[in-house]
Amino acid sequence: MSYKDYSVNLKYKIKPFNKVITVDSDKSLSIRSFLIGSISNEISYANNVLESEDVFSTIRACKKLGIKIIKIKPKRYKIFGKGLGSFYAKKNTYIDFGNSGTLARLLIGILSTTPNIILKVGGDHSLNKRNMKELISIMGKFGANFFPKNRFKFPLKIISSPMPVGINYKAGVSAQIKSAVIFAGLNSNGITNILEQKKSRDHTENLLKDNSQSIIIKNGVKKKIVVIGKKNLKPIYTEIPGDVSSSAFFSALTIMSKNSQIKIKNVGLNPTRTGFYQLLKKVNANIKFYNLYKKNDELRADILVKSSKVRPLIAKSEYYVNSTDEYPILFVIAALTKGVSIFKGISDLKNKESDRIKEMQKVLEQVGINSTASKGNIKIFGKGMFDASDKKIYVPNLGDHRICMATFVLALLTGAKAKIKNFNTVNSSSPSFLKTMKKLGAKFEIK
Repeated sequence: MSYKDYSVNLKYKIKPFNKVITVDSDKSLSIRSFLIGSISNEISYANNVLESEDVFSTIRACKKLGIKIIKIKPKRYKIFGKGLGSFYAKKNTYIDFGNSGTLARLLIGILSTTPNIILKVGGDHSLNKRNMKELISIMGKFGANFFPKNRFKFPLKIISSPMPVGINYKAGVSAQIKSAVIFAGLNSNGITNILEQKKSRDHTENLLKDNSQSIIIKNGVKKKIVVIGKKNLKPIYTEIPGDVSSSAFFSALTIMSKNSQIKIKNVGLNPTRTGFYQLLKKVNANIKFYNLYKKNDELRADILVKSSKVRPLIAKSEYYVNSTDEYPILFVIAALTKGVSIFKGISDLKNKESDRIKEMQKVLEQVGINSTASKGNIKIFGKGMFDASDKKIYVPNLGDHRICMATFVLALLTGAKAKIKNFNTVNSSSPSFLKTMKKLGAKFEIK
């Protein structure tokens, strides 16, 4: 399934609303479910899967590498796992990652230690601009080779390691690189030790927890992950919750709107993903979690959000790893909150689907919001809520779903006339975004 390129135009403020909604399923868990199911033994099941472009890219890639996947009904899939080291395709077969950095990093982790892999890999225009130097360097330690040499952007050729051996790795803020190392270690000889320098998303570890023969988690001041190579993996049965990153955009709209509230049902609240909500609660946002329960070692709950008068946001660097995808919408909240908001330790935002610091500064500048950025920090000089019906916002074709979504919310809150190009990229993570916004009363035009 693919989506034609389209733009979205907005020019009206949103009116007060009181609704119950659901959000699209978690993308991180959906992608991991297919990859882990494919390298596990026997048949795995994934339920409530996100049916978005990034996940379709994952399914297509797994099928191209010899895995049988059957759609039982909408959002429910059966994955016929072939075990570790089972991926195979003819020499120089091209594997297309689409727009998905998650798929690219995780699948390269698997392929790097899979026998007899000689493949060409790449993605769309946006993904091919992203720097993969860290990933390539670490997979090189397992013995994988990438060509052309000293090139760190797709398209690339990958030749897997003929004799992969476990490594010692100090994990930073990237959960994707950490997961790639876990996947590479699963099919390597010996043991791979991962020391987590900074706590990051742990979806991969949670989905593999039943495999104590393959992965041991040692929680201490710093978490240590021990991956024991060449041990068969059990099949998995995943029930995927709503995506907490997608929920943030609707929550932000509600917090900054007058006399409004939403209830968002069944959202994943993995503690490594809730920095957005933690930060907003600290500045007086009216947010409540209830009906909490755990499944697949993943916490989930309903979220109730009401209109709130929030204070300026002061986000220290430790928030970044727990709310990476939400920074564009946090910048919008900061712009519409009177006072100076400060976000620290966000330099990695430059290597997302776009340079999210620079591009969001451009968006905010178009409605008269000043900001300064340097050394991985940004200050936003918020004006409070204001009418921008005399302003125009233009977002070019960036291939960045989060910039599109954040700008959409900014336009609804201020009444700015916005033209957002390449809005179809939102389908990579949140295909029901526009439908849900329409339910809340948003008026927009698709071109």
